Amino acid sequence: MRRVSFDACPEFLNRLIGLLHIYVMLTRVKILVAGVGNLLRGDDGFGVVTAHRLLSQPLPSEVRVIDVGIGGIHLVQELFDSPDALFVLDAVDSGRPPGTVLVIRPKVTDVTKLPLDQRHDQLADMHWASPERAFMLARGLGVLPDTTWVIGCQPSDTDVLGEGLSPKVSEAVETAIRELQSLVKDLGIAWPLNKSPTS
Repeated sequence: MRRVSFDACPEFLNRLIGLLHIYVMLTRVKILVAGVGNLLRGDDGFGVVTAHRLLSQPLPSEVRVIDVGIGGIHLVQELFDSPDALFVLDAVDSGRPPGTVLVIRPKVTDVTKLPLDQRHDQLADMHWASPERAFMLARGLGVLPDTTWVIGCQPSDTDVLGEGLSPKVSEAVETAIRELQSLVKDLGIAWPLNKSPTS
């Protein structure tokens, strides 16, 4: 039986390494974290502020954080990269005390089962869409991950114009990050608990 020396076949070895690299990239778990909201409307900017806080810290290689702002179509476009899990950070009015952080599994409408006129009403302008509408479109396009969570914070008032979070909501940013870290760790990705001070 003839044995092949890898030292004598550098091109073969380089190709093999390249294929292994592609395999690792394709099989690695990919997590997308999206901050949603309007920084110019007070507490509505909670998701974006939290995303910026995350981007200022070391992140696991499997985790990608983006600032979606108020552009729902941006989130849908990012989902075509086929992440394994999606976590959306957003201000969510649940009637709780301001600063309360909730982890929510969203109920997503199947737009393919809606009458045509209702589909148009729901998805008419995706550039300014809420996360709920973005989820609907993503599900209709077949790009919404099975593992999708919303980490929401009860705002004090999202109708106040101007930048900056209210004190209670600002304090909740670190709580939301710890919830995110816990959920990501449940997916088998190591992420040390956040210990950075609030700002």
